[in-house]
Amino acid sequence: MSIVVSLPAADKTDWWCQMLRDLMPDWNIYPLGKEPDPEAIQYSVVWRPATGAMTPYRNLKAIVSLGAGIDHVLADEKLPEDVPIIRTVGTDLTQRMKEYIALHVLRHHRQLPKIQANQTAHKWEQIVVPPATERRVGIMGLGNLGGAAAELLASIGFQVVGWSRSPKELPGIRTYAGASEFGAFLEGTEILVCLLPLTESTRGILNADTFNRLKRGAAVINAARGQHLVDSDLIDALASGQIEAATLDVFHTEPLPKDHPFWDHPAITVTPHVASLIDAPTGSKIVAKNIRTFHETGTVADIADAKRGY
Repeated sequence: MSIVVSLPAADKTDWWCQMLRDLMPDWNIYPLGKEPDPEAIQYSVVWRPATGAMTPYRNLKAIVSLGAGIDHVLADEKLPEDVPIIRTVGTDLTQRMKEYIALHVLRHHRQLPKIQANQTAHKWEQIVVPPATERRVGIMGLGNLGGAAAELLASIGFQVVGWSRSPKELPGIRTYAGASEFGAFLEGTEILVCLLPLTESTRGILNADTFNRLKRGAAVINAARGQHLVDSDLIDALASGQIEAATLDVFHTEPLPKDHPFWDHPAITVTPHVASLIDAPTGSKIVAKNIRTFHETGTVADIADAKRGY
């Protein structure tokens, strides 16, 4: 029983291998490409694998994505067909995303970026904001992470609305579904949070048309995928005042290039893809459990649907 592990950084690959070896001493675990026999590999544990990286492993039973999204796996045009993809989700990852979304929704709600700018300028200004009960927050994507974030914000008192591909029901939250209800979801929204899976239908969804449907002066938070955002449309919306501020955790190219305009834009907060960062000590326990369960039963709760893209 053998597993290969692949992350973009070699030191992180080695870290994950060691964590998994500690948890699965009866398994052979190798960094990708260092296994003695590719034919013996039954599982791969990956984040952003290179194109064709899975091709040598002709006996793969499943591919494990080190994250809730599988778009980085599906990006491989040479990906073996009909190999199940297992998502990595868990209470720790959900908790981290809830913390991140609550932090930045509250930052925008209480105008903290303006307060910080005033401090730098030695300007005393008491900015009056409405209570959370009068602030409409829209969550795009109501899966494990989006649903949990929506419920947390509602518990604080925000007027939370949610939008997803298919109808969802969440207590105390008005939900919308499908393209026909997208406009109604956006109307009046003052803080927009993107937690959508990346699919062909959601690529570029944070664009000029979406921004123009929000309440003027809205804030945008993207903690899903960089490809959801049309960068130039956000810059234009900020310049016009249609969007007042943005928090971005994900980008088209990561690390974000040093000359990218987002770095120095006064209305943009850049965080380095840490909203729900998976680490080896936490994530390896989830991965080990999922692989053992799948190996014993042929299925697991977190199997993704490759045709849908999540």
